[in-house]
Amino acid sequence: MTTVTPAPAEPLVPPTIDLGGALDRRGFAWAVFEWARNPYYILVIIYVFAPYFAGIIGQNLVASGALAGMDAETARRAANAEGQATISSLVKYAGFIAAFTAPLLGAALDRGGRRKPLLVVFLGMIAVMSVSLWWVRPGDEGLPIWMGMAALVLASVGYTYSEVTHNAMLNQNGRASALPAISGLGLALGNLAGALMMLSIVLAFAMPALVGWPFSAPLFGVDVAGGEHQRLVGPLCAVWLIIFAIPFFLYAEDGGTKGASWLKAVKDGAGGLANTIRKASDNKEILKYLGARMLYADGMAALLALGGVYIGLYLQWNVVELSAYAILASFFAFGGGLVGGWLDGLLGPKRALMVEILGMLATLAFQLSITPDAIFFGLIPGFEIWDGPVFNTLSDLVYLSSAAFIAVTATASISSSRSLLVHLAPANRVGEFFGLYAIAGTVTVWLGPLLVELFTDWSGDQRIGMSAIGVLFLLGLLVLTTVHSPKHPAVEGSAEA
Repeated sequence: MTTVTPAPAEPLVPPTIDLGGALDRRGFAWAVFEWARNPYYILVIIYVFAPYFAGIIGQNLVASGALAGMDAETARRAANAEGQATISSLVKYAGFIAAFTAPLLGAALDRGGRRKPLLVVFLGMIAVMSVSLWWVRPGDEGLPIWMGMAALVLASVGYTYSEVTHNAMLNQNGRASALPAISGLGLALGNLAGALMMLSIVLAFAMPALVGWPFSAPLFGVDVAGGEHQRLVGPLCAVWLIIFAIPFFLYAEDGGTKGASWLKAVKDGAGGLANTIRKASDNKEILKYLGARMLYADGMAALLALGGVYIGLYLQWNVVELSAYAILASFFAFGGGLVGGWLDGLLGPKRALMVEILGMLATLAFQLSITPDAIFFGLIPGFEIWDGPVFNTLSDLVYLSSAAFIAVTATASISSSRSLLVHLAPANRVGEFFGLYAIAGTVTVWLGPLLVELFTDWSGDQRIGMSAIGVLFLLGLLVLTTVHSPKHPAVEGSAEA
């Protein structure tokens, strides 16, 4: 009897492929994926829909009569706190799901088949859940609150899974020396796309409703008072995602293996992941780095989740002012992605990341020095600049300018973080370690908000509460200094200690 030996699985990317840089077709296609996907996070999670959803939760609390007997200001603060707590719990639940599953996904990606079909599923989760947000309305008019919460959690899980899969394909779409530039370009394009969409929403809907410019009324009959422009970002992000993900699927290299069994990949990946954890001492530099990232990433997550609420309550900014802050931050974040790639090449990813964390810490301290009446902790008195509808005071304008610095340093740190992991991880286990990377960014996502809450309760001061974020940045920086990374490829014989 003749035994037929099956042919070995064929890699989708031949070892001899000539990989290029950020403007090569493959590298640029990888980067364009973030142009397609990142607006969901910027518009839905941070600046537009999440504050709207938190407001609905607060309105429902007031309507329930639970705050009866409180004066108007106390009731408003209680309603805002309930909305913020609910949004924080959504992030927590999504983080728990990702923390327990993303590492297994990452390990399977290193051993499994084609990755693009998986991305179709994950992006489909984001798109379908985003469209459903249009029906989230106050009271009993639309989807129940629990369904809106479920949609946000599912979309967030899909977003994390797509991030792990996309990151695992980075080293298949560019030569090693170009990976920082490709990673930075992706972040830059993602933030630019978010800024352009935010600007369109403000000009088409918010500004016409506020001042009758640049149109006499919101376009397409959108009801701004009813929050339709905020609900609309879900479907808009879904359409944007579907259209602009096409170049990625056409031109980026998959990096998987034809004919490989995903069932076997999951089984082998689980074993490999268990072995990685069991032999932690063999990968102690990566594990120290992931511990550092857990701390400073928690600080960034808290800054994103609570920054808008802090500005809205403390400086009493309106929707247009918050949108202007977001647009400015997104435009400068475009530059931040490029700065991250440039600093990686100049200093190496570890030193670049240290500089970027210090930049975030300094910017946070500057922001906390601003009050409605003064800046630099009272050294420079504030004053009213004009009596228009937005940015009336010196404090408003100075805080607005700080968006540029936090955007550049935060986005650059994301680029450098990914680059450092690629430098540290074995080439054949990048997906596995990107799964652990996802854990480091999600497993303690509750820590930043918890510290802010404790500091605020202890002091009774919002600014002291937000200063807890600085503690996470400092701790992350201290752990990062102990990480020994490979030699800087751009400088012969040099090394990062």
